[in-house]
Amino acid sequence: MAKHKIVRHKIVTTDAEIDRAIEHAQSLRGEPRVTEVEYRPGPGLDLFVLKLSDGHRHLIPREELQGLQSATGEQIARVEIAGGGTGLHWPDLNLDHYVHSLLWRVYGTKRWMAEIGRSGGSVKSAAKKRAARANGLKGGRPRRKEVAAKGD
Repeated sequence: MAKHKIVRHKIVTTDAEIDRAIEHAQSLRGEPRVTEVEYRPGPGLDLFVLKLSDGHRHLIPREELQGLQSATGEQIARVEIAGGGTGLHWPDLNLDHYVHSLLWRVYGTKRWMAEIGRSGGSVKSAAKKRAARANGLKGGRPRRKEVAAKGD
């Protein structure tokens, strides 16, 4: 018969940490909050529309939000506004996103954002090809030796 040892962890929060959290929360009072969220699925248009307390709207492509790639349309559409408009929560997926970060176009972890950047950089389009050629006619990117020499 196997015995299982129960390990209990005591979480200690200092007064200074609590004071910093309260101060941070108070500094966000003027920040816009989400008042409505709408999911608009469709080919070529798979977006979240965030309606904000300051009257603005913010569009977010669904595929850029970490955690929604393998979810069904039904799961994605069941999004809730949390924390008085400071967060979005998908209960079926146990997923949360902080609105302040979304407004700054931070759609996931650093690793996730780096992957989005890499995939965007690898896109091949006629417009990108024209821009690269135009840049090449201007001399292109300076060589490392040229940059080092100019810095001396």
